[in-house]
Amino acid sequence: MSSPQSSSGFAAFAFDSADLTRSAVSTIRVALGITGVLALIAGIFITFWPKNSAIVLTVLIGIYFLIAGLAYVGLGIFSKGLSGGARALDIILGVLFVIGGILMLTSPSESAVVLGIFLGVLVGILWIVEGAVALAQAGNSASKGWSIFFGLLSVIAGIVLLFSPLWGAVILFWVTGISLIILGIMQIVRAFTFGRDLQVSA
Repeated sequence: MSSPQSSSGFAAFAFDSADLTRSAVSTIRVALGITGVLALIAGIFITFWPKNSAIVLTVLIGIYFLIAGLAYVGLGIFSKGLSGGARALDIILGVLFVIGGILMLTSPSESAVVLGIFLGVLVGILWIVEGAVALAQAGNSASKGWSIFFGLLSVIAGIVLLFSPLWGAVILFWVTGISLIILGIMQIVRAFTFGRDLQVSA
């Protein structure tokens, strides 16, 4: 059972410094500080330079596709324990991954636009489905009015996102960046304040 001090949803905030050694406290503080700085830098970069961030993300995805593709091809060629059909599927999947990775790395700007549109369409569909579910379950909800409002808002937002998926992806990117900035600042503050009582009393 968690203590009163560990009611936060973040795992890093769930520790009670009174139950930890000084070395453990120092380790947690360093981890909080590093993750906070990284989140803050990433958030600033995403928020103020979304296009460059999208290109960097596309390049990273392209590299991942290349590595995963080569791994699947190798698995299909050298895994003697698999059936012929499974090995063929692994090779086909690997080749598709490699082709996708090469396309992303050779034209990252265009690939970033395609990924943004795909993300916008996907989120738009998810919002429409979520809104439809909320409307369908509104009759059983304790706050029927809020459920209907949320459902309609979600459906409308999803439809708008489907008609302008790229702008929607940019907005989602900005929201992610701002969230990372806030999280980074919180982590850095926590790094300075975590275990301070333990150090004072030591």
